[in-house]
Amino acid sequence: MSFAVTILGSSSAKPTPDRHPSAQAVNIHEQYYLVDAGEGVQQQLIRYGINPLKLRAAFISHLHGDHVYGLFPLISTLGLYGRRTPLEVYAPAPFGEILECHLRYFDTELPYEVVWHEVRTTEHALLYENRTLEVWSIPLRHRVPCAGFLFREKEPPLNVDKFKIVKYGLSIAQITAAKRGEAVRLDDGTLLENGELTYRPYAPRSYAYLSDTNYSAKAAGLCRGVDLMYHEATYAAAEQRAARDRGHATTVDAAKAALRAGARRLVIGHYSSRYRDEAPLVEEARTLFAESYAAREGTTFTIEKRP
Repeated sequence: MSFAVTILGSSSAKPTPDRHPSAQAVNIHEQYYLVDAGEGVQQQLIRYGINPLKLRAAFISHLHGDHVYGLFPLISTLGLYGRRTPLEVYAPAPFGEILECHLRYFDTELPYEVVWHEVRTTEHALLYENRTLEVWSIPLRHRVPCAGFLFREKEPPLNVDKFKIVKYGLSIAQITAAKRGEAVRLDDGTLLENGELTYRPYAPRSYAYLSDTNYSAKAAGLCRGVDLMYHEATYAAAEQRAARDRGHATTVDAAKAALRAGARRLVIGHYSSRYRDEAPLVEEARTLFAESYAAREGTTFTIEKRP
C-alpha cells in the first residue's frame, strides 16, 4: 500500500520565477491529504497528476499567506468539479472567520461542505484518524501560532504464517482467532501463543511535516523514529541570527532536528528567494545529516515498507 509525499511548492514568502509557495500532497493508501496550500496549489496538483477531487482533508500549519492563500481558489474549483463530499480543513484560529468571509462573498452556493477543525498549536494532539491512519499536531516556534503534522500509519493487521497453518492443521475459526491476536488451542489441548503463529507484515510508516519554525528539540522529539521528516530550512547556516529573529530555521537546524528525531531521511525546503540553487543548502545539511534531500517541486518521496 502506498505512502508517499509529493512536493507541490518549496518557496518561502517572496515569489520566485521557478518555485511555488509551500504545499505538499501526502498519499497514504491512495487517500490524498493536502499539507499547506500556497498560491497556485490547484495548478500544481493538476501538473503533477493528482486529481483535486481525491483530497480527503487539508492541513494548514499557520495563517501566513504563503501557506494558505491557495486554499480558497481550490475550494471554489472543487465546487466547479462537482464535489459532493465534505472537505475537512484543519487549521489554527481564526481560520473559521476567514473561511466564513470567503463562503459569504465567493462561494455562496457551494455544492459541498467545508468543515473547519481548529488546530491548537500549543498541543500535541490527535487531529484526524481513520482505519489505517493517525494525524497528530506538533507545536512549532514561529512568529504566529503554528503547528507541524505527524502522519502515522496504524499497526497493520496480523498475518498468520502459512507454514504454521499447515503444520498445526488450523481451522478457519482458529486462523481468525489468531488474526485477532488471541492464543489458539489445538484439538489435542495444546495452547499456542499468538506469537508462534502470527507476524506483522510491515512496520507502521510515518511522515513529519515541520513547517515554519525555529529549531525545537521538543518538536523533533515528538517525531521520534520517523521515516521521513520535512523541515523548513529558509536560510543557510551563516544566517542563524536572521533565522532566529524571523521564526525560521537554517540548514543546520533542520539537520539537528532530524538527528534528534532519529529520522531515516530529511527533506528541506521553504527556501529564501535569495537562494537560486538549493544544492548548496542540501550539501550543508548533509555535513550533519547524510540522508538530506531537496524539496524540489514535482519530486515524490516514497516510504517503502520494511519489516
